[in-house]
Amino acid sequence: MHKALFCQAWERIIWYIIFMSAKQLLLPLAHSEIFLRSCLEKMIGRHVSLTITDNSTSMISVKSGGNTVAVRLHRMFLSAGNDVISEVARFIRNRKGKTPLIRDFIRQNSGCLKKTARKVVINAQGKYYHLSDIYRSINEEYFGGTVSARIAWGAKSPRYAVRKRTMGSYSSHANIIRINPVLDRRSVPRYFIEFIVYHEMLHAAMGVEIKNGRRSVHSREFKRRERLFKHYDRAAAWEKGDKA
Repeated sequence: MHKALFCQAWERIIWYIIFMSAKQLLLPLAHSEIFLRSCLEKMIGRHVSLTITDNSTSMISVKSGGNTVAVRLHRMFLSAGNDVISEVARFIRNRKGKTPLIRDFIRQNSGCLKKTARKVVINAQGKYYHLSDIYRSINEEYFGGTVSARIAWGAKSPRYAVRKRTMGSYSSHANIIRINPVLDRRSVPRYFIEFIVYHEMLHAAMGVEIKNGRRSVHSREFKRRERLFKHYDRAAAWEKGDKA
């Protein structure tokens, strides 16, 4: 009799340990996709098409169309608290404003991001411009701090034609933005460099759109958002008039 009671007690203990272990393993994924989408829809008052990704390039991507807003969120947000989700909803609704809770949440959960095996040398400090300062300012103002790409000056080339060919580039594989070092000159206005950085950050945030089976790097939506840059007209005019 005592042996039977002893076995039952141990069985309860074992099942309790299993239950608590399973509960702890599930804690990082506190919300389901359906629950998170429902929360966002209630908060912003619109239908949400939600996609959960493992994309470490852009933690949050938003695209509006009609009565539906398409939202892509990194998987880490399934474990976000109500305060972070509320800030995500405000970002989706307004596309601007400070997002300290989102930035802190991403930093605290940076272990969820896939790391690139290749070591990339980062040199953001130029002779006249520090790209990191420009990047942080634009990320805060236009992307709510959600773009995670690194930024650096590109390698210098002795060939003038090559140096002038591309002002900036974005590598999704390495998740890095490179700016042509030919722009690091006193004669180049800061707003133009800001525009080039903004342009490449848009690539990082939006990715590549597939339309009719073809890649669209500069889609209609991309061009619309590109014009939202506050110095767009000045930058475009300066580029056309720059013959140096």
